[in-house]
Amino acid sequence: MACANCKLRAQYDKNPKSLIGRIWRFHINFCPGWKSYIKSLSEEERIAAKEKYNLK
Repeated sequence: MACANCKLRAQYDKNPKSLIGRIWRFHINFCPGWKSYIKSLSEEERIAAKEKYNLK
């Protein structure tokens, strides 16, 4: 999936407070691709992603 290799996500991982990083973080709240990506992960990976990105 594109989310696994997303350049904006990499920017967020590098510097979450950057403008691009903040835009990416806002974007994943409603992105259908991100939601599909999260659902495709294993339970352990999903929990890790939710903790890393502060998701519900």
